[in-house]
Amino acid sequence: MKISPALLSEIHQHLEAGYPHEACGMMLGKDGVVTEIAKADNQRTDSAHNRYLIDPLVYMKIERSADKRGLHVIGIYHSHPDVAARPSQFDLDHAFPCFSYLIVSVCRGKAVESNSWLLREDRSRFDQEPVDISG
Repeated sequence: MKISPALLSEIHQHLEAGYPHEACGMMLGKDGVVTEIAKADNQRTDSAHNRYLIDPLVYMKIERSADKRGLHVIGIYHSHPDVAARPSQFDLDHAFPCFSYLIVSVCRGKAVESNSWLLREDRSRFDQEPVDISG
């Protein structure tokens, strides 16, 4: 996955603003290059501190808008408040093999670590994905 420093900074700011809850959004682009993000509200009301949910209607609206502009949803980003930027069992249980998953550790309100992950086709586990942060 490739993302500009400006877009990564925008993601970090969005996720920091959501602290101490998980915050989330979608990465849009083509051919593994993130060209814009779409912020989403975390719809979880029961455990927003360690789970996120993007409303399916919001997801569909963002996907349709991207499609009209020749873009695709290439991944999901979300925060892990005060824990490492690696997938949880919950992430594994709810992920799709076709997306990049950018997880950002937000500790005491500050983004401290970002890692991207790809789910294996057999859904057995995630593999860390290289991230090219360049303009």
